[in-house]
Amino acid sequence: MPADDQTLNNPAFIHPSALMYGRVTVDEGASLWPNVVVRAEMHEVRIGRFTNIQDFVMIHVGWHTPTLVGDYCSITHHCTLHGCTIGDNCLIGIGATVMDGCVIGDNCIVAGHAFLKEGTVIPPNSIVMGAPAKVVRARDSFVANRINALMYHHNALAYARGDHRAWTGPAAEAAFEDAKARAEADAASRPTATDR
Repeated sequence: MPADDQTLNNPAFIHPSALMYGRVTVDEGASLWPNVVVRAEMHEVRIGRFTNIQDFVMIHVGWHTPTLVGDYCSITHHCTLHGCTIGDNCLIGIGATVMDGCVIGDNCIVAGHAFLKEGTVIPPNSIVMGAPAKVVRARDSFVANRINALMYHHNALAYARGDHRAWTGPAAEAAFEDAKARAEADAASRPTATDR
């Protein structure tokens, strides 16, 4: 993996087959899984804290736009992110494509195989489906998406030490209960609309 202009801020796990080129930042607790490809020839790619980029994800910058992924996101298997911005606590479903100039607000779920055409803007707390994708309902998915990201962090730490069975048994159950308690506490401490 060439050095390029990469900044690794204590990620939890980067699989040896993950490839990064150009200006790429991977923040604390994040993980890149097998066969991830990240290319940033012109702009930058930033991957937020405790975000997981799962197997076979392709991340590329747009002609005019960087690709920015927030904190506590799960970018699931075979997704393509291309010159877009993903907010915090989002889950992008298997095989989804998010194109140039798209902006996805915090706490969203994008369904598997959805296609978000260029310039699509999704408000926070949305569930998005279809090709072309559209908002099908409003729902704050903060807790569920954060639990998923925290469990992936637990798994990433296990993979980093060579344990490939961390999602089974009493330790996994305890990790899930801890992730759930943390996510619910974080949700409860968020500022309300009147506090902003």
